[in-house]
Amino acid sequence: MSDYIIALDQGTTSSRAIVFDKKGSIISVGQKEHEQIMPRAGWVEHDPIEIRDNMREVIGIALGRANLTRHDIAAVGITNQRETAVVWDKNTGIPVYNAIVWQDTRTQPIVDRLAGDAGVERYKDIVGLPLATYFSGTKIVWILENVEGAREKAEAGDLIFGTTDTWVLWNLTGGPDGGVHATDVTNASRTLFMDLKTLEWRDDILADFGVPRSMMPEIRSSSEVYGEARDTSLLRETPVAGILGDQQAATFGQAAFDAGESKNTYGTGNFLIFQTGTEIVKSENGLLTTVGYKLGDGPAHYALEGSIAVTGSLIQWLRDQLGIISSAPEVEELAAKVEDNGGVYFVPAFSGLFAPYWRPDARGAIVGLTRFANRNHIARAALEATAFQTREVLDAVNADSGVDLTELKVDGGMIANDTLMQFQADILGVPVVRPVVAETTALGAAYAAGLAVGFWNDLDELRANWQEDKRWTPNDDVAERERQLRLWKQAVQKSMDWVNEDVR
Repeated sequence: MSDYIIALDQGTTSSRAIVFDKKGSIISVGQKEHEQIMPRAGWVEHDPIEIRDNMREVIGIALGRANLTRHDIAAVGITNQRETAVVWDKNTGIPVYNAIVWQDTRTQPIVDRLAGDAGVERYKDIVGLPLATYFSGTKIVWILENVEGAREKAEAGDLIFGTTDTWVLWNLTGGPDGGVHATDVTNASRTLFMDLKTLEWRDDILADFGVPRSMMPEIRSSSEVYGEARDTSLLRETPVAGILGDQQAATFGQAAFDAGESKNTYGTGNFLIFQTGTEIVKSENGLLTTVGYKLGDGPAHYALEGSIAVTGSLIQWLRDQLGIISSAPEVEELAAKVEDNGGVYFVPAFSGLFAPYWRPDARGAIVGLTRFANRNHIARAALEATAFQTREVLDAVNADSGVDLTELKVDGGMIANDTLMQFQADILGVPVVRPVVAETTALGAAYAAGLAVGFWNDLDELRANWQEDKRWTPNDDVAERERQLRLWKQAVQKSMDWVNEDVR
């Protein structure tokens, strides 16, 4: 039997291929960033062809660095940025427009139109999501309404849609020459079109949006053989056997399989997922109800999710737009030069506020500035913004579930930042725990694929792989914690009610 699984992680800022062994340890990594295209304020796009080509390249890098071939790989797992929408011609494989990224806010007029008198929760009881620019459904509508000829080609059955898992799968398995057009339940649950109970596309909602059913991929489980890589890939004839949206994949990689278990991922944005088992729990506190995973013919497992739009991308913004830092790690160096934030609070509502507020009218704000404040305070406030937003989401999870979390498992790129992780523990009042393998998103996709082909036998085997690397314990100054939270909430209020007819 082959000794390794390869995970293809198509993320917001880069595409990666990571090879794992049976213990869930990383053997090699191939990674390549892609361009962030921002044609105007609020618009964020990616070039799907660049992503496709980068994915092919990183597969070669990962295999080459480990001195492996396709014969060493038992299966391929895919994980992805979930709500980013690609629409392409199934006959040529050419996208009709750039991928519209989950952070993009151009579709707010479409959201308002669809909400009408019923409001943004018009479909929430069915799909678990409010109407928002975040999800891929309105992005498809924008393409059909704004790209010349797209509506006609879609109605003729020539255009198909997918989130980037589907785009990667279709190209990997043959593209125009028989490529598999499918997605899994976790990604389907982020479109606004899938019924959480039946796990099927809702024809009535598709009709309301004006999206032809023929565009939609087949909905499959998260762990099964979808097809084999074709001759154009270095992985030819290797089964593609796992798909999980990135946040569900990270939860799976953290071995958080059961009701009551959770994780928080610190990436481009932050995403806290709390498993609710086979029960669909409807949030009363601004969280999303989503599918956690489905293994083969087994039942769907559901989750509550708190989605935060801007965390790691705020550090990227400090680097690329302001030039305050030259590299991401430098933000911790600056933050460590001051004892506190100097009264500065940074609300990074660049795409509006996601959970628990869902306020598209909000925009980024830095408040509390005085002559005393310097770039060190701003750097610290940027880090602290991630922790404050996580605290608000965790409060919502506790309220919806009725169960207070006793510790928080964390993963993602920002968990290497000790200053942030310590402040996170302090502001939560519970320990924060980092696993040995921090690349839990790719690991989760590898686990799903490996289970489908018998590389791993069951969930208990995966639980045994999880190991703690580091734990941050909160300080006991409850009064200071509550003071800082009050000031944060005051700053959040200052960011609201900004977008109106005068703001373009």
